[in-house]
Amino acid sequence: MYKLHRHFCEQELVLTQRLLDETKDKIVKMSVLTPGGKAGVSWPVGVQEPHKPKSRFDVLKWDYFTETHVYLANDFSNVQELKGIHKQDVNDVITVAVERLTKKYGDQYKYSHLVNGYKRFDATRGLEYTLDLVLKNDNGEDLQKRVHLLRPLSLVEIVPMPYVTENSRVNLVLPISSSNRDGVVSFLDSYAHTCLDSGDSANLFIVFIYDPVNGKDDVFGVLKSMITYYENKYQNGARIAWISLHTSNPTEFTIMDAVSKKFAPESLLLLCTIGMELSTEFLNRVRMNTINGWQVFFPIGFYQYKPNLIYEEKPYPTTIEISKNVGHFDRSLYEQSSFYNSDYLSARKNGTEIDESKNDLFSMFVKQGKLHVFRAVEPALKHRYRHRVCNPALDEGAYQRCLVSRSQGLASRAQLAMLIFEHQQKVDKMHLKVLHKQNDPNVNHMNPNMLK
Repeated sequence: MYKLHRHFCEQELVLTQRLLDETKDKIVKMSVLTPGGKAGVSWPVGVQEPHKPKSRFDVLKWDYFTETHVYLANDFSNVQELKGIHKQDVNDVITVAVERLTKKYGDQYKYSHLVNGYKRFDATRGLEYTLDLVLKNDNGEDLQKRVHLLRPLSLVEIVPMPYVTENSRVNLVLPISSSNRDGVVSFLDSYAHTCLDSGDSANLFIVFIYDPVNGKDDVFGVLKSMITYYENKYQNGARIAWISLHTSNPTEFTIMDAVSKKFAPESLLLLCTIGMELSTEFLNRVRMNTINGWQVFFPIGFYQYKPNLIYEEKPYPTTIEISKNVGHFDRSLYEQSSFYNSDYLSARKNGTEIDESKNDLFSMFVKQGKLHVFRAVEPALKHRYRHRVCNPALDEGAYQRCLVSRSQGLASRAQLAMLIFEHQQKVDKMHLKVLHKQNDPNVNHMNPNMLK
């Protein structure tokens, strides 16, 4: 039965390949009637021609790689080791190239190694590769061949999405611990300006996280009095509620498990962090990108660099400008997220085996696989700088992402290099002053250990 099925599948593949070859021949023959002639036929035949840049800013970047490393893959690294799917991708491309060369030249050449590899992504065609391969003949002599390959994009389809509007009420969930309570005042001011003064349909739900080890003193007493102040300030109320959570190991799961009990299943929840700036544009984007029973939203926000490293003098600007010298879009963080309460409850019910101490909400929704996890750059989400503490107890991937975010969140490479250069100049000047004083006969020689 299986042999018969395999036979007919092979026949179908042969027939399909024959039809493709005939279609390619027809395209080449008909190309003489086109304005570009045969020279205008793109490679591979039948695939969209390469992107033609209109200016130097539209030129697509080629990434250089070898069998083990990729060079200048992004703005923050010079060389990276190929791992995981990236390593598998390079191995697959080399395997296909060797198979095609063997089909053309037979067994007279054997693959030796990869000299150079280049790849780029063209949104109109797919992933293009250029490989310089070294082959050996029967006499052991080396022969270098350049191979061009293309991993074409499949047929692009528009995914049908349910209809949503910007009228949904957003419930902002803000966890506060004793270590980050200093930034709550700024967040409350931002909430009052964005939501209360403008009449935006949004509520604020605060989770005060208490450490059971601490004493009986209420460390959040001042913040609770501020909430009362806002309630009295606005005639219709400030729409701010809060609960207390006593735990020594707060995670996203323990926080959201407590919060989900306070809301109806159809409630739209937005998990916030201290330091983020609220805006009507961002809240509307949350409403449009979060769909009940269909999609959750994890925006990539713009994070500010450390102010004393990027600004020369005080006072620092009160607003965050999107600029490469002010901050960057941090793809390593998944702190802010929006989802419907029913989707969270369903994911928690189906993901009971998830290790809460080593996972986050993003990994839970991805592993569940029943919802679209939408991840995109969000220019309306701006976040002020804060020192990040990485917990080694996290999952290895999450811990490494935290370290990367902390190192890249200080300042740009150019700014850090300039700071190091200026510091080294100051040190050199101090050494010169010391040497001059040592040569002065009126000044006693200093201890050499002071120059170390």
